[in-house]
Amino acid sequence: MKLSRSEQKRRIKQVEKLVEELAVLPAGLLRELPVDDEVQELFQEVASLKGGSRKRQIKYITKLLRDAPTEELYAFLQKRKGTELQKKKQFHEVEYLRDILIEEVLAARRAAKTEHVDLTEDWSSKVVKNIAKELPSVDRHELQRLAFFFAMSRNKQHIREIFRLLQAAQEREAMTQKFAAAE
Repeated sequence: MKLSRSEQKRRIKQVEKLVEELAVLPAGLLRELPVDDEVQELFQEVASLKGGSRKRQIKYITKLLRDAPTEELYAFLQKRKGTELQKKKQFHEVEYLRDILIEEVLAARRAAKTEHVDLTEDWSSKVVKNIAKELPSVDRHELQRLAFFFAMSRNKQHIREIFRLLQAAQEREAMTQKFAAAE
């Protein structure tokens, strides 16, 4: 799935918030960060900076981390500080998945109308396939069905149900990963 520019910016902002939260940790905890030595030194430098130079340094660290996996950093921060950043990130991810699914079904409905064909409940969805790769426990048929019902009725209840379905699948995946890591 190709991310829109707005979504890319939102994700970079999330990483920047993570970096800001990590930058205020004590020096002893910063040495334990699960990052390479270069980034760890940059975090050590941030502690002594103020004002604009601090903001530039945070943006530079964000640039270094934006393409790297940040799950370990979120887990580290949550363990040390009990922050809500991880939950916000997951919430925004579910919102994004829901939104691209809705965009796809509305586009499919418009295309079906122009071709004078009825959109059916079992319409073909690339987004649902991609979501199923990310969240294998999600009910693909139910996602497609709810998206179809929204496209036909524009009833917001269907959007909320899609969100709940995605969120539940995301929570199941997190629990599965947690149990796999514990073993």
